[in-house]
Amino acid sequence: MQNQRNLILAVVLTGLILLGWESAMRWFYPAPPKAAAVATAPAATPASSTDKPKPTREGGLQNAADIALEKKDLSQELAAGHRVVIDAPGLKGSINLKGALVDDVTLARHREAVEKNSAPVRLFSPAGTPAQHFAQVGWVGEGVAAPDANTMWTADGAKLTPQTPVTLRWSNITGQTYAIRYAIDADYMITATQSIANTGAAPVVVRPFALVNRTDKTASLDTWNVHSGPIGAFDGSVNFDNNYSTVAEAQGGTVPFKGTANWIGFTDIYWLSALIPDGGAKAESAFRSLGQGVYRADLIYPSVSVAPGKAQSQNVRLFVGGKENAVLEKYEAAGVQNFSLSIDWGWFRWFEKPIFWLLDSIFTKVGNFGVAIILLTLIVRGVMFPIAQRQFASMAAMRALQPKMKALQERYKDDKQTQQQKIMELYKEEKVNPLAGCLPIFLQIPVFFALYKVLVLTIEMRHQPFALWIKDLSAPDPLHVLNLFGLLPFTPPSFLAIGVLAILLGFTMYLQFKLQPAAMDPAQQQIFSIMPWIMMFVMAPFAAGLLIYWITSNLLTIAQQKYLYSKHPQLKAQADKDQIDVNRVVTREQKAASTRKPKAP
Repeated sequence: MQNQRNLILAVVLTGLILLGWESAMRWFYPAPPKAAAVATAPAATPASSTDKPKPTREGGLQNAADIALEKKDLSQELAAGHRVVIDAPGLKGSINLKGALVDDVTLARHREAVEKNSAPVRLFSPAGTPAQHFAQVGWVGEGVAAPDANTMWTADGAKLTPQTPVTLRWSNITGQTYAIRYAIDADYMITATQSIANTGAAPVVVRPFALVNRTDKTASLDTWNVHSGPIGAFDGSVNFDNNYSTVAEAQGGTVPFKGTANWIGFTDIYWLSALIPDGGAKAESAFRSLGQGVYRADLIYPSVSVAPGKAQSQNVRLFVGGKENAVLEKYEAAGVQNFSLSIDWGWFRWFEKPIFWLLDSIFTKVGNFGVAIILLTLIVRGVMFPIAQRQFASMAAMRALQPKMKALQERYKDDKQTQQQKIMELYKEEKVNPLAGCLPIFLQIPVFFALYKVLVLTIEMRHQPFALWIKDLSAPDPLHVLNLFGLLPFTPPSFLAIGVLAILLGFTMYLQFKLQPAAMDPAQQQIFSIMPWIMMFVMAPFAAGLLIYWITSNLLTIAQQKYLYSKHPQLKAQADKDQIDVNRVVTREQKAASTRKPKAP
């Protein structure tokens, strides 16, 4: 009995370690103290309602008034003209010639909803709109006129494509010509080469900058295990320490970084906008709160002096797109340090990324992520089958020891310490490990957690269908019992949103527990009998893909147990006898409890 209690305790503690490790690390290793603020560059504030609903996993505007205003403002802004069209395989949109802002970007490969005719995901919106999110490169002049957010630039082309870069130019009255050459690739990277040519009579001093500006109204949900908000890599280490509230509460609303910025920007669960300076660039980097829910990530370079007849230029790259693992790893291989870690794999990425790789590899063969999850489960269970065989052998050995253990328990029933000591000596003499049976459980926990993270944070799983009513494996089961599977016009609260998959999970877990040897402690037996139905409620809000994995695993475990029982008939016979004995004890205790008189007060 004590060993079974230890087993339950071990499983619970293991789960707590896996789920709480990252939170503990962030607690014991908090963000470094905030440094002093640095210079700022121009910004804008969006117009919208003051209501701020709770963010969702997808992000985007939630307030109906904001959504309506965004549609109106966006239509007016894009109809005003003075724009250079962006037309690339990964990105569509336009560059605003007023201010040279990259402020109109949609993602050609990703849709807002599951439906195939849904609009593409919009990541950038112009300044002043409720969903404000844009990028800007420019200069701050020191005693010389420099372009600003109201400057109207001229372009040498009408469309930015991977084959046709576009250069914007503007000249002041003192002989300085500023230029920004935009180039784009087939995925999500825009390269901006900003240059200044001085044809005046005296040297000029300017300070280049680059920034990403956004509102937090469109932010996705920031949770303990998946980061959403300010993000960057500094001196080769990705920093997840800040969210929007920590930046707003920082001294001066600024969180500066002293190290070399490898990249800096903002992330949602699926999307990323980030600035990537040239290697070795000596740029100051910071996150800033501009008020009213608007934030900025910026790179501010040292001042440069441009002599008459000379020019100065530098490159900065802008990533604006979906966090597709293969694309991020491609940019990482090209020199963007730790770029693939903008996906918040967490401390267990050494295990999660191989699981994702295996799942994605299976998907490329079968074309359905639901089928891929089922095949992944088969692989995992196949790898662990030899361990399961050893588990049953250990259980058979434990059953053989039951008469001796019962004799020891009876002999030392008044001395629990000696009883446990004698039982441990018996295990040692017979070379039996009482914990061998829990090894498959321990091995499945990291697989389960890794698949959970893959379903939660990888864009490859977003909007992936399985079959029938399961249109998105990364979302909960949409059919609920309480609304008659969608026939009634209401959505049950999450703790009552029991779907078909949750019911199947509870039922298959119940069948699995029925095949296991009965717990000798009646209290533990009762716990095991209700555990499947508790897990049905607990797991119902989780991603459908995770429930498919667990249901498949339960079915395979049931088949495996039946097969191994056929190889160990004596174990099955003993298990049936134990179940009868436990039921008899439970019945006797229930009768005793019903006849027991209450104590006098």
